[in-house]
Amino acid sequence: QTHFIFHSLQAKMSRPVQARRLEGIDKNIWVEFVKLAATYSKVNLGQGFPDFPAPDFLREALTRALSGGNHMLHQYTRAFGHPPLVKALAQFFEKLLGRDLDPMTNVMVTVGAYQALFCCFQALVDEGDEVIIIEPFFDCYEPMVKMAGGTPVFVPLRPNPPKDGKLMSSADWQLDPAELASKFSERTKAIVLNSPNNPLGKVFSRGELGLIAELCVKHDVLCISDEVYEWLVYDGKQHIRIASLQGMWERTVTIGSAGKTFSATGWKVGWVVGPDRLLQHLRTVHQNSVYHCATIAQEAVAQGFQRELTLYGKPESYFVQLPKELQQKRDWLVQSLDGVGMKPIIPEGTYFLVADISPFKSDVPDVPNSDEPYDSRFAKWMVKNKGLAAIPLSAFYSEAHKNNYTNFIRFCFAKEEATLKAASDILQKWKQEKTSS
Repeated sequence: QTHFIFHSLQAKMSRPVQARRLEGIDKNIWVEFVKLAATYSKVNLGQGFPDFPAPDFLREALTRALSGGNHMLHQYTRAFGHPPLVKALAQFFEKLLGRDLDPMTNVMVTVGAYQALFCCFQALVDEGDEVIIIEPFFDCYEPMVKMAGGTPVFVPLRPNPPKDGKLMSSADWQLDPAELASKFSERTKAIVLNSPNNPLGKVFSRGELGLIAELCVKHDVLCISDEVYEWLVYDGKQHIRIASLQGMWERTVTIGSAGKTFSATGWKVGWVVGPDRLLQHLRTVHQNSVYHCATIAQEAVAQGFQRELTLYGKPESYFVQLPKELQQKRDWLVQSLDGVGMKPIIPEGTYFLVADISPFKSDVPDVPNSDEPYDSRFAKWMVKNKGLAAIPLSAFYSEAHKNNYTNFIRFCFAKEEATLKAASDILQKWKQEKTSS
């Protein structure tokens, strides 16, 4: 009897427990690098979150919501978005997109932009559908497409370095129009657009977006537009929303984030704006996964947007002030990196800049025939030996193209001055050690 039970247990346990859709997507760069940074780093310019406080008006709104008389803010609200928040978002995006929006059908609130992306891929991508992803890309797009049964198809931004020896800008990384057009076929269901782009900080121009829009209309393809850094654009550049271009509203879902908009990444409040014909399917995924987002955080974000609506375009607006502050931080880090010979690519937007590590390669020997891209080994060596955390650019490429751009690492400059100064000190000291050795 015991013998039989033991055998049947053994037999039962030999079948795979995980769902097939998880195969090959279990590795995650953030798990590894966040752990390394927590263990070794004195200065963390790796993960994309500010170490400065969220604005006073937002924190005050949260305190009011917590301690005010409305005890219902501690209970469930509407599953697809707290009414005051979807109303404020609809009013705001009506201005930005130049069209009337219904807060109940054209806006949905999600657990951060991350869950918004998950809803898009699960709701819109079927087995065998192809989804075009522009490289380098925010790393979750690829596993999320695969998890939905789709096939990612990659098209790269290619660098065209300036001839005059000036520093490269993120605008110098461009799509090849013929190459982009060649990726569209009858199997293409969607393209993922991320502008301003993480990791490069590229802000796509009207011409570049027009090219993408034309191809989407021609091939009847959807556009999943990740615009979480929409307010963080520099040097007087303008963020253009692809949903505002001709023929694009009906086929575009636009994703935003209170985390990036109000410097409160831990609140995990995101949203999707788009036509009801697309959002109705996202609502189905949402109601069958998280169902509901934290009421109190939505209430505070709603108040933040109500404030910004009254100050829209004025100098006191947080959406005007934050990019000014971040542009100064960017310029400071650009000068620090350039000063030690780690050539930065000047970003037009976002929290991030990518820098060329070639001059520092002599410190970190190459391992021939290694599976791991060089920049990844460099970043690990740097955090362990210098206490400075950054993310390898190869983390933002598909497996097939990981080894094409291995001389770059990504830094986050959305940090306190003291943090950036400490990073600069590490780099200066490192450079002095190199010159004296």
